[in-house]
Amino acid sequence: MDLYFECKSGISGDMSVAALLDLGADREKLEKALNSMNLNDEFSYNISKVNINAIQASDFDVVLKEHTHHEHGHNHVHHHHEHRNLEDVNKIIDKAQITENAKNLAKKIFKIVAQAEAKVHGKDITEVHFHEVGAIDSIVDIVSFSVLFDDLNPEKVYFSALTEGQGYVQCAHGILPVPVPAVCEIAAEYKLPVKITDNEGEMVTPTGAAIAAALYNGEKLPAEFIIEKIGYGAGKRKYKNPILRVMTIRGDN
Repeated sequence: MDLYFECKSGISGDMSVAALLDLGADREKLEKALNSMNLNDEFSYNISKVNINAIQASDFDVVLKEHTHHEHGHNHVHHHHEHRNLEDVNKIIDKAQITENAKNLAKKIFKIVAQAEAKVHGKDITEVHFHEVGAIDSIVDIVSFSVLFDDLNPEKVYFSALTEGQGYVQCAHGILPVPVPAVCEIAAEYKLPVKITDNEGEMVTPTGAAIAAALYNGEKLPAEFIIEKIGYGAGKRKYKNPILRVMTIRGDN
């Protein structure tokens, strides 16, 4: 079984988690993993079905305990949770009751974002205290994705071009151009194909780009393949079609 991430409407952490849940990845494993991190005083989460342009998709929403709602990406409100660095995040991952493969993937995704943020801000990787990535919502997204990906255990993974918007977004550092600098750094370092559209705003988040970078190997999608299952992950943004579609496929041979 192979996975194809169709990122024609962008990619983010929560969209990726939702798409794998929609595809049938084990929700009980996810619940056990999140409970084992012992961070329940900091967050809860909701898994639901939503309709986007008449397509039913799964939605994965992290709710921080100090506030009522959270939207993923650079333009969200920054909550008063502890800012964690990469070492702090890795300790949380190590304590979680998840497989070694899931731990390794989660650490790899975090390191990719850490390296990009460090380069953008001109700091050593050990000095970066992440605003988005060290925040609890990003920890939940990345650990959740890693657990669900490990559960599906595909042989190969394919990605379409990461389709991005344009313009500017407001974040903790001020107003940033889209693609935001961390996404540009990740795309450059890992040779990710990027396509810019006329959508206003951020469609690819650093977490989404890091997930792609951690799994992308440059292999081209087969010219022909059989689609076995389809998962739809809902995004929170208000552009034309905020859905990440992930398919299980097999080559027709």
